[in-house]
Amino acid sequence: MAVLLALAAAVAYGLSDFVGGIASRRTSAWPVAFVASSSACAGAVVLALVTAGSPTAADLGWGALAGVGTGTGGAFLYRGLAAGRMGVVAPVSAVGAALLPVVVGVATGERPDLLVWLGLVAAVPGIWLVSREPGGGDLAAGIVDGVLAGAGFGLLFAATGQVPEEAGFAPLALAQGVGVVCVAVTATLLGGRWRPDHPSQAWGVAAGLLATTAVVAFLRATQTGLLTVASVVTSLYPAVTIALAAVVLRERVHASQGVGLLLCGLAVGLVAAA
Repeated sequence: MAVLLALAAAVAYGLSDFVGGIASRRTSAWPVAFVASSSACAGAVVLALVTAGSPTAADLGWGALAGVGTGTGGAFLYRGLAAGRMGVVAPVSAVGAALLPVVVGVATGERPDLLVWLGLVAAVPGIWLVSREPGGGDLAAGIVDGVLAGAGFGLLFAATGQVPEEAGFAPLALAQGVGVVCVAVTATLLGGRWRPDHPSQAWGVAAGLLATTAVVAFLRATQTGLLTVASVVTSLYPAVTIALAAVVLRERVHASQGVGLLLCGLAVGLVAAA
């Protein structure tokens, strides 16, 4: 069940990035990100109101920390995009998002089976190859933004994984609320325009609701299984985005990305077989 939930999270994240990416092409990224974050927050608040839960102060603290993670990760991801280094920042951040929760999971006592470890070995290069386009930028120039973005997203996954089922969705709502503030503040500090002003930015609502679906599925995956498994499988979301771009937009899949897709599929198979 944990693997299926993590796969659902990966699909939802991949769909969210696909929808948000198309909307950003038609206008600008920051307003779309703000609309998406606001929509995700609204969805999480509704879930928190209609479901039972008794979060402790610690649970809310983990939620706030997850919000800082998503806000920080998004900030450095967008800074890399603005500097034309997305081809470097995206794969580095995706790998970081997968590895940091694994380190946290092992440090807190999780001991995955051998097949899970083999899946991780296949997943890391798979994520890298899928995310990185040939000629996507100088690695040295984008490595700092990529590492910091990956640390942010890894913190999101690791902190979310500490929230128990009895806490309900209030910590998730808090995390999404902090994320909204982080988007607006970061955009302002970087000189970006984040206030919505174009009809196409409304697609951010769909991206945000998909993101809420993803984080709920990830949360449930960590509550029913290992954080190490949930984080690795969920971090395969770039493969979903690339596959959608190839099928829907007829975008070219480079040979290296095709190899990455195969490795991602192998990783899922190994983890599921464990």
